[in-house]
Amino acid sequence: MELKARKKISLFNILNITGFVLFSILVIYPFWQTIVLSFSSAESASSLGVNLWPDQWITDAYKYMFSNDNIGIAYLNTIIRTVAGTFLIVTFTILAAYPLSKKDLPYRNVFTIFFLIAMFFSGGMIPDYLLIKNLGLIDNSLALILPSAVNVFFIIIMRNYFMTIDKGLEESALIDGANYFIILTKIIIPVSKPVIATVALWAAVYHWNEWFHALVYIQDDAKTVLQIVVRDMLTAMDLSNNQNAQVGGGGMASSELLLSNVRAATVMISIGPIVLIYPFVQKYFIKGIMIGSLKG
Repeated sequence: MELKARKKISLFNILNITGFVLFSILVIYPFWQTIVLSFSSAESASSLGVNLWPDQWITDAYKYMFSNDNIGIAYLNTIIRTVAGTFLIVTFTILAAYPLSKKDLPYRNVFTIFFLIAMFFSGGMIPDYLLIKNLGLIDNSLALILPSAVNVFFIIIMRNYFMTIDKGLEESALIDGANYFIILTKIIIPVSKPVIATVALWAAVYHWNEWFHALVYIQDDAKTVLQIVVRDMLTAMDLSNNQNAQVGGGGMASSELLLSNVRAATVMISIGPIVLIYPFVQKYFIKGIMIGSLKG
């Protein structure tokens, strides 16, 4: 019996490991292929087949992307927007979620319904634009941060997480004379790292990728964000040609660069910082979203 059980366990482990290895390859290969394509020459990129390693590492696509004078300031603007926007979202989410997690909060259900209505219904693009205009935020970087500072979905997730925290921690702190602000900053926030990291990651990804508000509200090129500059550069190319249409620029002959190279470089430039940040918060991500989504 033990021998049969060991054979079954061994077979299960082999199949399990094999399945995960194949799945990992399916996930990693497109990302690696994009990296290889962004550093490949035009001849290598245009050849058919699987390219796991470029014939030679060429940075022409990146030189072309960074030949735009605005891309440096746009990158800096995007970083500043992402950091400031993430900080505001996390701060307001905590300040709204903590009171709503208290069952003895007066009119708690009324406030919750109010938040939910705002979550499912909005005024639309024109009222949003008129509001931003009346606030004097047209062509102001605050227009990219303030409208998204409060996210009801994040508040609900964090509120549910706070409700799972042992009430004895707060009660003992209250007996020792601590007020709710001290309890929040010294007790609740330190034990809520998983859900805070999860919300921070969501907020950072949103601000890094979001470009529509910059397109509508920002007029000065010195205040624009990376996604707009990249979008304009790709739009300026001759998209009527096929995917491997040759493009020139940045001091290079048109035969030295393919549109597919530039698109691959664009992907790497756009997602690079987020990919680097994710491993540091990944260990909190699953725990934060699962616990924060269970208790209502």
